[in-house]
Amino acid sequence: MTTQLLTGKICAITGGVTGIGRAIALEYIAQGARVAVNHFGDAKSAEQFQSMFSEATQFASNEEIKIEDRLIEVPGDISQQETGVRLVQAAVEKWGRLDVFVSNAGVCEFSEFLDITQSLFSQTVSVNLSGSFYATQAAARQMSTQQPPGGSIIGISSISALVGGGRQAHYTPTKAGVLSLMQSAACALGRYGIRCNALLPGTIRTQLNEEDLADDEKRKYMEGRIPLGRTGVPKDLAGPAVFLASELSGYVNGAQLLVDGGLFVNLQ
Repeated sequence: MTTQLLTGKICAITGGVTGIGRAIALEYIAQGARVAVNHFGDAKSAEQFQSMFSEATQFASNEEIKIEDRLIEVPGDISQQETGVRLVQAAVEKWGRLDVFVSNAGVCEFSEFLDITQSLFSQTVSVNLSGSFYATQAAARQMSTQQPPGGSIIGISSISALVGGGRQAHYTPTKAGVLSLMQSAACALGRYGIRCNALLPGTIRTQLNEEDLADDEKRKYMEGRIPLGRTGVPKDLAGPAVFLASELSGYVNGAQLLVDGGLFVNLQ
């Protein structure tokens, strides 16, 4: 039997029913963790949770613990401070503590710089940066006061935190903000045994960019810039997220890990 790296870990993930968040949540469960996932709470995301729940049952088929005791949902708009608080509370009420928190929820609507409206800019900042801050703070408050204290916080930033994007001027600053948030949190929370790190995905095929990558010419151009020759898929982030959640990364703090197939080093 393969050793599970997260056996007994209690985890919470924002934006956890689609894309990268979903892939991480499912891999965490496969690695023995218990997971609370946040989603927006509308009919579509509730349906996505149900399909995710069905998919996750395969990991509990040979275990005494039922999937109902391994995966729970917490609906709510992550841009609102109380949503992050409720997510953390739900995990603690169900399982007693919080070991791993993944700030993943994000939005990205491509727009030309001169066309970005106040509402689009505000929504992007509210979800991607404010939501990440509030939820991370809620997780840190729990991790710093539980017994024993400690945990791992992972912010899903982006390669966009390091480079510009002509149609992403409202988005790239938020991802740079998530990276900076993890760095500052690492400084502030190390005394409690809390590690804070950032994952920086490259071009990953998710619901956020499926329309953009539907253009065959653009997709081939992107693939040609990536040394591994392909765009990423959400599961490509799952392994790195397990590493940062596990004891294998016990001395990794304030770090940024690019998961981009080599795109960043090949930008020219």
